[in-house]
Amino acid sequence: MSILSNAQIDHFNTQGYLVVDNVVPDPIRLAVIQEYTEILDQLYAQWEAEGHVPSGQNMDFWSKLITSYEAGMDWFNPMDISLPDANITPDTPCHFGPAVFDMMTNSHLLDVVEDLIGPELTSCPIQHVRLKPPARDLHADEEKAHLQTTVWHQDRAVAHESGDQTDMVTVWLAINDATEDNGCLTVVPGQPQMYPHCPRDKQSGIAKGFLDEGSAVPLPVKAGGAVLFHPLTPHASLANVSDQFRWSFDIRYSRSGQPTGRSHFPDFIARSRAHPDTELRDAMLWNSLWMQTRQRLSEQPHIPFHRWDPNAPVCA
Repeated sequence: MSILSNAQIDHFNTQGYLVVDNVVPDPIRLAVIQEYTEILDQLYAQWEAEGHVPSGQNMDFWSKLITSYEAGMDWFNPMDISLPDANITPDTPCHFGPAVFDMMTNSHLLDVVEDLIGPELTSCPIQHVRLKPPARDLHADEEKAHLQTTVWHQDRAVAHESGDQTDMVTVWLAINDATEDNGCLTVVPGQPQMYPHCPRDKQSGIAKGFLDEGSAVPLPVKAGGAVLFHPLTPHASLANVSDQFRWSFDIRYSRSGQPTGRSHFPDFIARSRAHPDTELRDAMLWNSLWMQTRQRLSEQPHIPFHRWDPNAPVCA
């Protein structure tokens, strides 16, 4: 039974994006919030004991988050659901917890994705948490792309060439309401060709002059909802001009058997109508796959995420 209407599927196929409400059930979303609250409590207690931050007594999650950010503490990497685009060590921080796994494998979300690319679904390892501080609070020298305003890019372009023909959907999940004030996504509709990408604001973005940004459409979405888009759909985020964090996850699913575009990271079968016994249903095993990958990659040269030459003429 289809979740999406024919009109919704047609909109995705012609415009390259779709906003869907109530993709993640509230109990799953709240479990993710609780899981991250516990992570931050542990980090904050350590930083407090070391004298880096003031007492966290009577502070909630958001207060601890901004206080630790202002103190220069790194909570992003310990909370991210990926290894970084950097030299990896055996103890590079990352997070692969059961609540996040339940969110990524919940049946309603997979039903929506199945309507778009079919019943054999692999969870791609190109995935991140995004906790965007208010722009006014960002450090002037902030280098983490996932904390800044995201520049215009295409998801297919920020993966390896091996995934260029893969049937894939990005699912951008809102943990709290994403509004135009707090930096929701914006897209240029349609599915154009791959644009060249260049270094832009410490990120990899579409080379200047290739995209008509004036035709962009902002995509606010309520907590628990999702923005789904095609890997060639150009998208960015607006600046967070509010006084609150914006919290989302972006995760990807591809048709099983096709390259993910990041083969050095672990994928898994999220759904298989033909062979349900191949589905990964164990959060601890998912965590173990990443821990094994971290150890393996720590023993070899760094593999960059992106494929673009910053010295190409279009980047001049």
